[in-house]
Formats: sequence, structure tokens, C-alpha cells
Amino acid sequence: MHGVKLQTIMENLEEQYGWEGLAYRININCFKSDPSIKSSLKFLRRTPWARDKVERLYIKTFHKKYRPESY
Repeated sequence: MHGVKLQTIMENLEEQYGWEGLAYRININCFKSDPSIKSSLKFLRRTPWARDKVERLYIKTFHKKYRPESY
């Protein structure tokens, strides 16, 4: 994810899905148990497999914003 900060990714996903929706889509405890942006960032920065899942969900959700309209 070149040029997009992890905090921005998390804020956008949380706004789009909410914590319950994120926990449903990605089964990790930082989205289920007392979730916050700060605790999620701490976990995701130390856990590459979870960060990869979050980044893939972000691309899947918002890919049209980064794809040119015409070629």
C-alpha cells in the first residue's frame, strides 16, 4: 500500500463497516474486544499477516477511488 498510511486505512474501514463489520470480515480480536484505532494500529504494526488482510480489504472496498476512470 504505497502512499497510504495504516491509520488512514483503519479510519476509512472503521467508518465504512464499523467494528462489528470489521470483526465479521477479518476475524481478529483487536476488532472484537474493546476495539479502538490506537489498539488496532499497535497490533497490526506487529502482525504482518493481519495487516495484509486489512490492506486487502481496503483495496477490495475502495479500489475504484485509486483506479483511473479512463485508460
